[in-house]
Amino acid sequence: MNERIWTDRIRTLNRKASFLVAVTPLSFLIYERITHFASVRALDSEVLEQADYLYSCGETQKLHQLLVHHKDSDDAEFLWRLARASRDLALLSSVGADEKKRLTYEAFDYAKKALEKNEASFAAHKWFAICLSDVGDYEGIKVKIGNSYIIRNHLEALAFFLKAEEVDPNFYSKNLLMLGKTYTMLSDVKRATLWLTKARDYPAVTEEDKQVCKQSLITVSFIRFIVYGSVIFMFGPMQVHKEALELLKKLGG
Repeated sequence: MNERIWTDRIRTLNRKASFLVAVTPLSFLIYERITHFASVRALDSEVLEQADYLYSCGETQKLHQLLVHHKDSDDAEFLWRLARASRDLALLSSVGADEKKRLTYEAFDYAKKALEKNEASFAAHKWFAICLSDVGDYEGIKVKIGNSYIIRNHLEALAFFLKAEEVDPNFYSKNLLMLGKTYTMLSDVKRATLWLTKARDYPAVTEEDKQVCKQSLITVSFIRFIVYGSVIFMFGPMQVHKEALELLKKLGG
């Protein structure tokens, strides 16, 4: 009887040993992957911290050099920061016209990729809108990048500008200007005037802000001219419609 019990115990131990032999390599692989993932995430976090530090110090070139090594990353946090760094580099006075254009398109590509990787990223929306407006300076709001990505119409562009404004209101003078211009193209005079007025009144800290102010004034003048001309054409010089007069007042005319 004792022999039988002893034999059963030995068999049980052998089965457990066999199970452990089979499981141990698998457990080790899982542990190794988890450890590797944790190490990568920790390293990524360190790089992002360093990037934010360089940005706060205004070290534009060093920041771009750091982040460009991660241009193939699938992490939106790297990509939108790289878009921002490329754009900031393009704005340097020492950068020539051709290099400025190249960096502008490069920034747009990174911002687009960041948005594709994480549509929930507020920062990705914000910098996509900014880079979209920059590219618009070269091609207009309806812009095609590559062979497959198309900003189909003004409404689609408008959605990005509005999303960026929702994330961080009044964060950037040019976003206000682009909203005003886009609404102008959509013939929404009331909203166009609202955003153009905000762009005009935005504190002009940088040279870009000053240019935005000038462009907003020009666009408002254009709207005023179109509205006034349309009213005269429709009603005659002596029969200007009451609503049109109110609209002109809102435009500052």
